[in-house]
Amino acid sequence: MLSIILPVGISFYTFQSMSYTIDVYRGDMKAHRGFLVFLATLSFFPQLVAGPILRAKEILPQLVNMRVPTALNIRIGLLLVLLGLLKKTTADLMAGPVGVAFNGQADVSTFETWIGLLAFSAQLYGDFSGYSDIAIGIALMLGVYIPMNFNLPYFSTSPVDFWRRWHISLSSWLRDYLYISLGGSRNGKRARNQFITMLLAGLWHGASWTFVVWGAYMGVIVVVTQWLNDRPQLSKWVNSKNWLSLVIKIAVTHYLFVLSWPLFRGSSLEAAWTMIVDMHIPQATAVTAGAGIVMALVVTGLFLMHFVDALRIRYGNALANRQWFFWPLLVIGFTLFFTVGDFGHDFIYFQF
Repeated sequence: MLSIILPVGISFYTFQSMSYTIDVYRGDMKAHRGFLVFLATLSFFPQLVAGPILRAKEILPQLVNMRVPTALNIRIGLLLVLLGLLKKTTADLMAGPVGVAFNGQADVSTFETWIGLLAFSAQLYGDFSGYSDIAIGIALMLGVYIPMNFNLPYFSTSPVDFWRRWHISLSSWLRDYLYISLGGSRNGKRARNQFITMLLAGLWHGASWTFVVWGAYMGVIVVVTQWLNDRPQLSKWVNSKNWLSLVIKIAVTHYLFVLSWPLFRGSSLEAAWTMIVDMHIPQATAVTAGAGIVMALVVTGLFLMHFVDALRIRYGNALANRQWFFWPLLVIGFTLFFTVGDFGHDFIYFQF
């Protein structure tokens, strides 16, 4: 019955349909009388199953006046699809160490726990941003523009900065339709409204106590970040641009999110707490050379995905215009994927 009551993509479909209703109510867009185009807006297939979350005012006008895809649209679209497939393949390689860390067995060492949590960082990013790239690329080949959904999130310098870079379509939706509707920063209620917004963001991911506590934790670190930014004696360091402070802030931010993964991925609050304890209390198990190699591969995969994304953001259009290099790159990339890629793994965000 659950497969009927909770169909795939229901949360994304719901947010998209709500955006239309709220925008019309607020007067930000006019109601559309073409029912077929309206249904096409809500069921636009490339991103329907796992995002990005589109707003009616972003997608509906494009479907009313469909543009003919250009050769550049197709080239950039194919590049995004290839990048998404390669990121998904890299993410699937992380499933092994993630499974070891989250298997609930008592003999998992502190080092293996850290490997698994960092691997989950890479798996979640590669899996979800890979899906987003594929969706954006397919839409672009149809002549439809979908905004970017990830912007190098693990190089964020604070939790607030992270949520500006991670799942941008969700965080901006929550900001515009929930946080602002609650009152935003007016009347000294900013902290309360931020906490409620992040708490409901956790509940959006799943109706379980682990997601409720995860959302509450996100709310706390976002509120604390804003509090630090408001302190004149601390804001100078918080906003410092020198390389050492940037490295420290990136490391601390990533640690805060790694600390949340046991709640996000774990089966229960008890299992999540056990993992958090294992992160910080060294176990007697010796660190083997094999575990060190796995750790190095996990960190390399995490950096590689961000490096490729940075190149695509910076040089994507220039690459797509250089056909002498672009087409051989596509042929080699797709050949590698269909040769060594594994099609047996679903996307993580299908469950949301």
